[in-house]
Amino acid sequence: MEKILCVYCGDLFDPSPRHKNQIACKKPQCQRAKKAEWQRHKMKADPVYNASQKISQKQWASANPGYWKRYRNKNPDKAERNRVLQTIRNRKARSKKSGTKMDTPLIAKMDALKSDNFQALGQFWLVPVVAKMDSLKVNIVKIPILYP
Repeated sequence: MEKILCVYCGDLFDPSPRHKNQIACKKPQCQRAKKAEWQRHKMKADPVYNASQKISQKQWASANPGYWKRYRNKNPDKAERNRVLQTIRNRKARSKKSGTKMDTPLIAKMDALKSDNFQALGQFWLVPVVAKMDSLKVNIVKIPILYP
């Protein structure tokens, strides 16, 4: 049988003769990605499945109180990243509800900041809007101008 390309990792693999429309190899990460994709589709397409998943999640949450608080305390970087991304999702949702487009430019100009009284100092997450890339955590500090 001819090798085919895995949709998830891009490697060639020997398909199983028992599965006619096989698209994923047998690597665990590819199988997880395939299952996650199936589940996302099922949640959108099947309201009964969606409702049962919501009930199951609520039951798990009530059986594991304080899990998310402990998780956020153990992983502050992930918690901060999620806060930033949630803010962006909220803005997009609000702009869709109101029917207005966000008129702010998506790409910053290099010489946009002219004043010396810039007060946004600290740690920030740079979240790309144009290209699909990971976010980047940066520190912004003020460097004083020293005259000799």
